[in-house]
This record gives sequence, structure tokens and C-alpha cells, in this order.
Amino acid sequence: MSSTKIYGLVLSGGKSTRMGTDKGLIEYHGIAQREYLYQLLQKVCGNTYMSIREEQASEFSVNHNLIVDQNKFKGPYNGLLSAHNFNPNVAWLVLACDLPLMDEDALEQLINLRNPNKMATAFATRKSGLPEPLCAIWEPAGLKKSLDYLENGPGTCPRKFLINEDIKLVFPENEEVLWNANFKEDYEKVLLKLTPNEK
Repeated sequence: MSSTKIYGLVLSGGKSTRMGTDKGLIEYHGIAQREYLYQLLQKVCGNTYMSIREEQASEFSVNHNLIVDQNKFKGPYNGLLSAHNFNPNVAWLVLACDLPLMDEDALEQLINLRNPNKMATAFATRKSGLPEPLCAIWEPAGLKKSLDYLENGPGTCPRKFLINEDIKLVFPENEEVLWNANFKEDYEKVLLKLTPNEK
């Protein structure tokens, strides 16, 4: 196993335009979703950070580690590479804040199957076989190469970057952890899935 440490990162700086309300503030487990994921990552990572927009900073307590988006990059790469610039010497276990069924078992599986010699270790569903860039461990080399990809490449999509790189795919034992809740219908579907004890 590589000596490169793994830090956790909750991507909570998006505008949530499709949901119509901040996805990070939705409560599926009795607390804001971004806080739920932050606490999950704290259990499995050396340090954990919340990736945010500058205007969100006042919403957090002094107990939170924050990384403010630098706004140098487009889309999800904004949070990813802001974290890489903050500390380029660690691997980042990144979670989008729209993964309400993510759990500690899945994160431990991803970490245990990590290959630090690849650009990233990413979850994928067996059906798609495509990497989930926002549910992945990004190695320093992968994020460094991403900077070149954004400066000189044809696109800005982290998934397309991973598809064309040497990465490790991990298929979660429970694929429901990869359910995205981007729309109100998704939110209602997740609530039906959760037992009353889990809400």
C-alpha cells in the first residue's frame, strides 16, 4: 500500500439547479446530506474537508475543514483541483453531495481495493462499467495530469478523463450507494428506500 495519505472531500459547492434546492442541505439521515458524508469520510480518512463556494463559508462551524473553490476550473473539476492545489501530496477520496445511500462499508471497500499506482480508483456499476469520478480516490498523479488535460485537452469532463486513463474500477457490493439524487423525484425515491429508522 502506498504511503500517500488519503484525505476526504465532500463536493458541496454546486448550485443544485436541477433539484431546485441545495442538495447538500437535504436531510435523508436526520442531518444535512453534506454533513452526513463529511462524518462518513471522517471515519475512514486521515483528514476530511468540505469543498464550498466562498459565499457558503458562513454556513459552517469552526469544527469544519473548508476548501474554498478557486474558480479556475469548470464544473466538478473546480472542487477537485482546488483541493489538489490545497494539498498536492495526498490522494483525495471525493464524494459528490448527491449520494444519499453512500455508507461506510462502501467507502472501506473502495479504500481496501485502492491501487495507488493508477491515476485513480473509482466506483462503477456493472451495467455501465464507467467510472464515477465523484465517487473515487484520485491519486496526486491523476489530479496533476488533469491540470494538463484541462489546459490542453478537448474537454472538461472528469469522467472522460478517467475513461482514457489507467485507473482501477471497483464495483460496490451494494450498487445502490451510487444512486444520484439530482431531481425531486430522485429525492422521493430515496426516501421510500430508507427505512423509518434511517431517516
